Amino acid sequence: MPDPNPASTRHPVPDRHGSNLYAGDLQMQQLLRLYLPEDVNAHLQPWLQRMGQLAGGRLDELAGIADKNPPVLSLRSRSGQDDQRILKHPAYVEMEHIAWNEFALSVISHRDDVLGWQGKLPPLAKYALTYLFVQAEFGLCCPLSMTDSLTRTLKKFGSPELVQRYLPRLLQMDVDDMAQGAMFMTEQAAGSDIANTETLAEQAADGSWRLHGDKWFCSNPDAEFAMVLARMQGGAAGMKGVSLFLLPRDLPDGSHNHYRIIRLKDKLGTRSMASGEIRLEGAIAHLVGEPGRGFVQMADMVNNSRLSNGVRSAGMMRRAVAEAEFIARERHAFGKALQDMPLMQRQLDKLRVPAEQARSMVFQTARALQRSDGGEEGAYALLRILTPLIKFRACRDARKLTGDAMEVRGGCGYIEEWSDPRLVRDAHLGSIWEGTSNIVALDVLRAIRREGSLPVLQQHCVALLDDARIAPAFAAALRTAFERAAALAAHAAEAGGDRLARQAASGLYHCASATAMAWEAGHTGSAERLRLAQLALLHRVLPRDPLQEDTIPAGWNAASAASTVQA
Repeated sequence: MPDPNPASTRHPVPDRHGSNLYAGDLQMQQLLRLYLPEDVNAHLQPWLQRMGQLAGGRLDELAGIADKNPPVLSLRSRSGQDDQRILKHPAYVEMEHIAWNEFALSVISHRDDVLGWQGKLPPLAKYALTYLFVQAEFGLCCPLSMTDSLTRTLKKFGSPELVQRYLPRLLQMDVDDMAQGAMFMTEQAAGSDIANTETLAEQAADGSWRLHGDKWFCSNPDAEFAMVLARMQGGAAGMKGVSLFLLPRDLPDGSHNHYRIIRLKDKLGTRSMASGEIRLEGAIAHLVGEPGRGFVQMADMVNNSRLSNGVRSAGMMRRAVAEAEFIARERHAFGKALQDMPLMQRQLDKLRVPAEQARSMVFQTARALQRSDGGEEGAYALLRILTPLIKFRACRDARKLTGDAMEVRGGCGYIEEWSDPRLVRDAHLGSIWEGTSNIVALDVLRAIRREGSLPVLQQHCVALLDDARIAPAFAAALRTAFERAAALAAHAAEAGGDRLARQAASGLYHCASATAMAWEAGHTGSAERLRLAQLALLHRVLPRDPLQEDTIPAGWNAASAASTVQA
């Protein structure tokens, strides 16, 4: 006789492996319909479904294998010849083919003929696919982002000759033929303080530039091209003496350029992808853009990478939350599913809120990038502040969230056979690469001071609220909160206010993301998204009494607005 209770035959250790990470993400599907043109969204659906299936299956398997088999540096051939190579595990190579050959992730923003679409796809197409990809594999996303960002910087600042010579290889869509990119910026004496850069650029008699010095942390160190910061010999002191150079790995005769990978880093996370130390020994390089403007030009590449970092942290948070939700739904204890227990429901909400905040900020920033690249007035100033906001807060949230989500799985979550430990290890990188938390929070203030970004962000959020279709009381609470956050940020941007940078950045992020989520809820009809927007404001912005139960104010769900939002 069949068991009337299927739950009794359920394995006590549920495993989500093999599921489609896009098909099971209804919130993402709703948001893509809202943010993308209808024809673009329809065209991308098979690609998103394919990526979702890979991320929940084969790609996840490959990522686990590559994490346990990191790359190895080989310095000489078996016959004793110098033959510097990084040996990558076949699992990593297969992931490269998925990323480059199948999805062209590094060239979507630079070609008009990818993924079967004629014309330029919006930035959100790339970030949506990356958001799914990173739920399985973080490490490879670094070379993808750096190749994309290097290509952008070369096109923007490189001479016509440089662009003509090197751009075609960067735009190839076969990983075996294309060139990958990197940035060699960090030095022991010049971490975040680029003015202390010691790498020296000497101009030879033939006009070529030769680089000498050590770079301390270089990810994807065997990339075909790298953007490098160096100080011109005899140039000005400080930041004004630092210029940007394009460093090819190989010379025109096929020989290796004059630099060596000294060793690879033994990292906490992103173990699948190589990071190393570089010694430049008269390496031939090409000046990019104006002399002495290196940091300004490199900042364009760094900002693009910072946005990618925020996207990756958002994706990892989504994976962690989805795993926790699955466990809570499938695991039973004391005669109940975990998700039906009040304390677990509260715990899951505490995971969902920062993950969905980050997702909304990804969509909002991608839209700002598209408008900025299109030359829309005010869009660059908006992009200029949204980028460090998501890099700062989403990357920090991911560190805590992945650890808390691991706890939901229990003991198995601490075992390396599962995705949880890798997510925890990888999540810590977001707050370090492309600027630590202090540096990025200060960059928020820099955007306010130099770009006038604060009133632009405020105007943007006001426009979202005016179009939000939510209860007036909740809209009023969001307006008031943002006004207070803006006042704090303006105060922090004044002389002597740097100590408030992190607090101000967090306030702007929480208010802007809650506003965006409320606007999305009104336009998608999602009661769940509205609830999470309310929780974001209630728990991450407004004052709370830790000794009193907190509830969503009744006026935030007024009947006049509730009719526009569906369960």
